[in-house]
Amino acid sequence: MLRFLTAGESHGPALTAIIEGLPAGLPLVEDDVNVQLRRRQMGYGRGERQKIERDKIAICGGLAGGQTTGGPLALHIENRDWTNWKDRKAPPLTVPRPGHADLAGALKYGFDDMRLILERASARETAARVAVGAVARRLLEEFEVRVGSYVAEIGGVLGEVPHLPYDELWALAEASDVRCPDAASAAAMRRRIDQARQARDSLGGVFVVVATGVPPGLGSHVHWDRRLDARLAHAVASIQAIKGVEIGPAFENARRSGTQVHDEILFDDGRLTRRTNRAGGLEGGMTNGQPVVVRAAMKPIPTTLTPLRSVDLATGEPATTQYQRSDVCAVPAAAVVGEAMVAWVLAGALLDKLGGDSLAEMKAHWEVWKRHA
Repeated sequence: MLRFLTAGESHGPALTAIIEGLPAGLPLVEDDVNVQLRRRQMGYGRGERQKIERDKIAICGGLAGGQTTGGPLALHIENRDWTNWKDRKAPPLTVPRPGHADLAGALKYGFDDMRLILERASARETAARVAVGAVARRLLEEFEVRVGSYVAEIGGVLGEVPHLPYDELWALAEASDVRCPDAASAAAMRRRIDQARQARDSLGGVFVVVATGVPPGLGSHVHWDRRLDARLAHAVASIQAIKGVEIGPAFENARRSGTQVHDEILFDDGRLTRRTNRAGGLEGGMTNGQPVVVRAAMKPIPTTLTPLRSVDLATGEPATTQYQRSDVCAVPAAAVVGEAMVAWVLAGALLDKLGGDSLAEMKAHWEVWKRHA
């Protein structure tokens, strides 16, 4: 079973991740991870911390001679901002910020100082997830599965997504600082972010993650926790500030009739095909050979320059929130985190399907499976 854990705090010395269950023999170098860490730090509307951090990975175990060993893979990301905080005594945080984990976490653990909650709840933790997802990508690449993303909406500005092959869409998104593949829409999104910055506010939006080359039959229909659409929704919804996930255009499908929604199956040139992919690549909890499409809704970042009403838990008196350094809009970065989580789930499902303790064994099983698929 493929699994990972992360540890570390936003202003602690480092973030750490441990991956267990990787096959031996997977080629991996630190730059495979670093390129994804750099992508996470980009995007219009990011805050000042991205100018401080220059995230780089150190692989501390589970790798020898540029290949995984089959043992746990240990990943370490230094927090450069730690040097600015290690000798600083921050005052206790006693006024919970609406929309954050502050109040719920304080009530859960009985803390008077909610900094103990915000340090771990911070989206800084997603750097470790992107590192983990980068390793999952390497495994998927060995089986010609690719994962990319684009931003479809920011602050109510809808992107006009061109009808292009996914590789071309991803390339256009990669060239955009808001990850929108349409230049006019991207310009409108940037203006909307500028407006929010001037208004001392924040914005959310919608991003889309797509995986191509995914073989049919990953996941299962037999138990609730093995359904792949549920596993994908779980993984993506676990990202900080993500409040909604759909497979394909699910909510749009809910407003249509069945004959308008379901993807007809055709026989063309000796193989089964589909002309549409409204199911988002999943039927009955399993991949059906179409691209896997996951859409996610991100709420506006709850840290705003404009104070919000709250209560000082130390006194019981009404209070307003104090600004903590944050982004105006992090939707483009969240899309990269979404890619990482989708890649992780698909890598685990592929390993479940093929089995094997080494990459060579997985590929041997893959060749047998392809002959009978």
